Amino acid sequence: MGESMQKVMIADDEERICRLIEALVDWKRLGMEVVAVAHNGLEAAQLVKDERPDILITDIRMPGCSGLELIEKVKKSIPELEVIIISGYAHFEYAKNAIKYGVGEYLLKPINKAELTSTLERLRAKIETRMLEDEDKQQLARKSKNNVRRLRELLLERLIEKKEECLSFETLREEYYLEVRPGCFQAIWLKIDASEEELGKEGKNIVIERSGRLLESSLKNKCFAMLCKEQEWGGYIGILNYAEERREEIRRILKDCLNQLESGKKLYGEISFSMATGSVVTEPREIGKSLAEASMIIEERLVKGTGRLLDFMPDGSSSLHEKSLLEKYLRNVTHAIEIMSQEEAKKAVGQIVKGVAEVKDVRGYEVFELVSSCGGLFLSQVESKDRREKLQHFLDRCRQCGSQEALFHLLSRLQEDYIQELVQQHEGDMVRPIRQAKQYILNHYQEPITQEEVSSAVGLSSTYFSVLFKKEEGEGFAKYLTGVRMEQAKILLREDNCPVAEVCRRVGYNDLKHFTHNFEKATGLKPAAYRKLYG
Repeated sequence: MGESMQKVMIADDEERICRLIEALVDWKRLGMEVVAVAHNGLEAAQLVKDERPDILITDIRMPGCSGLELIEKVKKSIPELEVIIISGYAHFEYAKNAIKYGVGEYLLKPINKAELTSTLERLRAKIETRMLEDEDKQQLARKSKNNVRRLRELLLERLIEKKEECLSFETLREEYYLEVRPGCFQAIWLKIDASEEELGKEGKNIVIERSGRLLESSLKNKCFAMLCKEQEWGGYIGILNYAEERREEIRRILKDCLNQLESGKKLYGEISFSMATGSVVTEPREIGKSLAEASMIIEERLVKGTGRLLDFMPDGSSSLHEKSLLEKYLRNVTHAIEIMSQEEAKKAVGQIVKGVAEVKDVRGYEVFELVSSCGGLFLSQVESKDRREKLQHFLDRCRQCGSQEALFHLLSRLQEDYIQELVQQHEGDMVRPIRQAKQYILNHYQEPITQEEVSSAVGLSSTYFSVLFKKEEGEGFAKYLTGVRMEQAKILLREDNCPVAEVCRRVGYNDLKHFTHNFEKATGLKPAAYRKLYG
């Protein structure tokens, strides 16, 4: 093993999972080596400290300390550590919380060899790119101040990615040529919501450039130092350093700039401006905290409206995560994809919209993360060669949305386009009636429907329908209908407190004994036992 090998560590309380991960990957081909394996969180934390790996693969649930606690702990000492989370569907919302610690990679159990290898290849490229950027940074520091702006942009990028936590007055002055002084540091985040379809790429770039110029010209004589950068997907971020006595004046200037942009937006068409500020801090090492707050607060425009200066985020989070909306969405949209139904896909989004509306004081960032995650889940269920690129495109478009409604509409459009494509690919004399039959079953499973009734509804003879249905679905009509009824019964038993007899009736059975027999055959449990275990 050469010195250029990237080091990988595995942490999972199940030894077989650790062995599986080691066996699945051709580590030598990837230029990697497994340097340590841990089976609990405390052991993992110590091994990370000792081995200093480049990549950590960890389960989200472990004894000693959870995967999330482990990530939080090791990221403080090795902020550039890349992490892959392993999680089951049941822990999906929990795994999603790791995003705030800079973790963007997660794999769902059972682990797939191709996905694991692809993720490792992507992280290898990311680490190599970062190493080149670090070399670039060193080279830039040795060059003339003509390159200072790019050097400062690299600093902002690292702050956004939470990879720069040891800033000091000396570092800012000597490495980044910023004439900072003791006083206040504060992050600002200007968000411009407009689609490239509306403005065109060049038009949007012009708006971003003009907006940044307005901010810089208005603030430069009021601040000791400024650190600013344009955001490609519609934004402008900055770090201000100013005297304590100018605090209110700075806020007033920011408000005036926002008002100017809003009053002139008619020139550009459908466009909106919003601005957020992070908390005021006094030490350079806290700048990242202010920037992280501003990036979260700016999402409040999704629930409070655009055209505002947002400078406050209520403590804590709402109860949105308690509603298990992602699990319900995944179940509903997977079914919609299976039967290629636009109607069912719309219902899946409708359930998300309804769930969000029922939550008091929902946060903007929660809505953004929810819709982003829904888009990722949807794309994970459809066959696509360039799924990752399409997900990135979807996320970029999400960032251009200025309201909840726009986000939900974008998710609906994503579903609509893909399901329409699926329908076109599979549409034909053989497929269409079966798809219609499955939709009919879904709409009428509560009733005593028969094969003759369904075949008549789709315009086929009962005999031909029976042969065609089994050929397309791999099972007969009666077995498929029973499967649908059992799945609906499981949902009712988990989510509704109605008696088992009522569940029996609501899924199309008149005979409780017959229902119980079929349910036990399908699940291995009687209905009451299933409810006790999963309800």
